[in-house]
Amino acid sequence: MSVENSFPFRASAPVPHAAPAVVMLSARRFVLGCAVAASVLLIVGRLAAFPMSLLAAEVFATILALFLFSSFKYQLHKNALTYGMSLVIVATFCGLSTSAWHVEIAENGGWLWAREHLLSFGGLDDLVHADTMLFILGLTFFVSVIAQTRLLEGITFFLLQRYRGAILPTVVAVTAVVAFASGILDGVSMIGLTIRTLVIILMLAAAPISAIRHAVMVCTAVTTICGIWLAYGEPPNLIMKANLEPYLDNAFFLRYCAPAAVASYLVIVWQLRKKLGSKRIDLDAMDVIDANAEDVRFLQAMRHGEVLSPFEIDEEYAASLGEKTEPVLERLRQGESLGIALVHENVPEAARKELLGHFVSEDLADALDKHYVLDAAGDHKGALEAEKIVDDTLAALAPRRRLAQKIGILALIPFIGLLIWHSVSHDVPLFWASFAGFFVALAGIANIPKMRGLALREAKHEYAEYYFLFPLFLSITLLTKAGFFDQMATLIHRGIETVGPAHMAFAQFLGSTFLSAILDNNVVADFASRALLNLDVGVLHLFAMAQIAGYALGGCWTHIGSAQSVVAYAFIRRDIDEHYTPVRWIKEMTPVIIEILVLITVIIYLESALLAWLH
Repeated sequence: MSVENSFPFRASAPVPHAAPAVVMLSARRFVLGCAVAASVLLIVGRLAAFPMSLLAAEVFATILALFLFSSFKYQLHKNALTYGMSLVIVATFCGLSTSAWHVEIAENGGWLWAREHLLSFGGLDDLVHADTMLFILGLTFFVSVIAQTRLLEGITFFLLQRYRGAILPTVVAVTAVVAFASGILDGVSMIGLTIRTLVIILMLAAAPISAIRHAVMVCTAVTTICGIWLAYGEPPNLIMKANLEPYLDNAFFLRYCAPAAVASYLVIVWQLRKKLGSKRIDLDAMDVIDANAEDVRFLQAMRHGEVLSPFEIDEEYAASLGEKTEPVLERLRQGESLGIALVHENVPEAARKELLGHFVSEDLADALDKHYVLDAAGDHKGALEAEKIVDDTLAALAPRRRLAQKIGILALIPFIGLLIWHSVSHDVPLFWASFAGFFVALAGIANIPKMRGLALREAKHEYAEYYFLFPLFLSITLLTKAGFFDQMATLIHRGIETVGPAHMAFAQFLGSTFLSAILDNNVVADFASRALLNLDVGVLHLFAMAQIAGYALGGCWTHIGSAQSVVAYAFIRRDIDEHYTPVRWIKEMTPVIIEILVLITVIIYLESALLAWLH
């Protein structure tokens, strides 16, 4: 789910005339500069062959620049960085003395090479992981459609009722559902849903901002580390699976990665227990809108084509609220409903009805406002009578929402069925599964234009976060064809002979964790996994598990390690604390990272001992 419409409250306005915290460098100038440099390299490459070390240096400089130009004052859009540098990298590759593709073109000609590697699906899959990226595209749309049915909100409030308002067991159960789903569905989509839902619950409990911020950060770990139990939820898992075909199958992930996912989840539960304690929500005192959260949000999407929180409404109508904006916002943070907060702050009736109409539905604005006025005056019987029309409207809407949810759940049948078919026969493209699930799920909301448009917009916005990967995948493929990873494989073999598989697996775990913390974990997964081929299958499985755990753990450690971290950090910066820094993220996340690191280290050495015993 896109984070564009999922921020529940806004940070305070910046100080006027303050110096900008970030200076964005010109993307156009950078790409033009890269084009000029690429042209020069093409000319020079005809006069003298380039060493492979130059190509490797350019690729790793690009990957490192993603960290540098997204973490400090001077920043550059990641698409401009990767697409611009890809021009330089391709030009350098053309000037190498030899490579597998140089030999192929010399023997068969450029047209045959292009037909095999550029004009075929298999060639594009080898070049830029086309099957994986198409699968993620379909999965993004699939999950975005299911999100509009408000299924997770329904599960959350059902659990809240079951646990009689207790926050901790509700949040633990919700995160367990999300952890399981993140192994099958896109973790980036899942984090948007999870953040939104948990913040709703915590705000109802009037939890402190520190607890809300911690819950947001925990969502990163739940959807990243706990999602490694199966290949399909996390792009690094899919990339590893594609690079090490046929050695990594679903049985591998269940056998090797699921224990690490479960252990990580236990750490997360312990962290939640310390932060949430015995907080409860008084279910009898819940607002009519909060008590019917899934139907209200379904109605919002259906009527308005957007799902806004009370905090976003407060910000959007700041001009109408004037000096009441901040007091209303403060009441919302203390757990009051939007309507009660407006009444308590003596917001004029016309403005109250305008806000409530935009928040829920214009034809319910009068009834809602009357309900809140009577409730604030202590006339609870009159308030209940006034909300009857709201209850009737939501009750009439519920069957339509349940139908959409049922269709969304049924969409899992072709999705999972095609995943199984793909695991049996790799001639079946992986992306068929996610697109099949998307088209079936879309039938549930196809006749609701505004909701359908919202789902497609959010999916498009989310998938745009993956565009920068295409040139990076191309660059790593060029390194592969140049023989760079043969040298890395040789180093791994020497390491096994020198220190043994156990210590080598641990070293790869630490290395993957560190690299994924400062670089995007998708990229680290692509280049690190290519050096594992030609190993004994047992050792390959051990090393692959260590790397996958490292990608997931490092991806949570910093604000740019994974797409989920980017989403969560942006949420905190924009809606909790605009002064929140990457250093604070690292400081607050490190205790969780260390605890999980210790547990996974134990798992790695236990697996190593088992491998040694079997052999």
